[in-house]
Amino acid sequence: MNWMTQTLWSSIGKKMMMAITGLAFIGFLTAHLAGNLTIYGGREAFNAYAEKLHALGPLLNVLEFGLLFFAGVHVITGLFLFFQNLQARPIGYSRYRSAGGRTLSSRTMPYTGLIILGFVIFHLITFSFVDKADRTIFQIVSSAFANPAYVIIYLTAMIIVALHVRHGLWSAFQTLGGNHPKYMPTIMMLSVVMGLVFAFGFGFLPIYLSLSA
Repeated sequence: MNWMTQTLWSSIGKKMMMAITGLAFIGFLTAHLAGNLTIYGGREAFNAYAEKLHALGPLLNVLEFGLLFFAGVHVITGLFLFFQNLQARPIGYSRYRSAGGRTLSSRTMPYTGLIILGFVIFHLITFSFVDKADRTIFQIVSSAFANPAYVIIYLTAMIIVALHVRHGLWSAFQTLGGNHPKYMPTIMMLSVVMGLVFAFGFGFLPIYLSLSA
């Protein structure tokens, strides 16, 4: 077990953990968005989707806490790498450039990661860890999105998610050995597309509920 700990705690091991947990989180976002799209079918369709999830029972709680664990590992590992890079290069860049992957997304990864972790906790408290005895999930969601402050927080979080995914997806493939001149341009384009899909896919939900209310 000592060799495994040393491997995971090395720079390469940390980057591998970042890549794997990051791809897992993107997979979760994709599945979560697909489920949330049932809201366009009306309250019955959305409540039926939620009931299927709750029918999983304790497994759903395991998945939710697993999501938090993966997000925590991703953020903590990312922070360790961030501070290691600061120690290796104590003098910051005099001017940021987009060359070599130095983009707004890449420069803000540690900060957007922390914000996303905070939002995931806030989101679970708002929608999952609440009393659902007298309300359906559609009523809970509609009530939350009726609050302009929550809508602003939600939309801001989705923009941050898009920025994080825009850099994180292609970076994960690069870490896992997908850095090939033939495929990387496509992967980088996919990263941009996935970021936009999450931003608009999730972001339009509160707007739709407001318009259909």
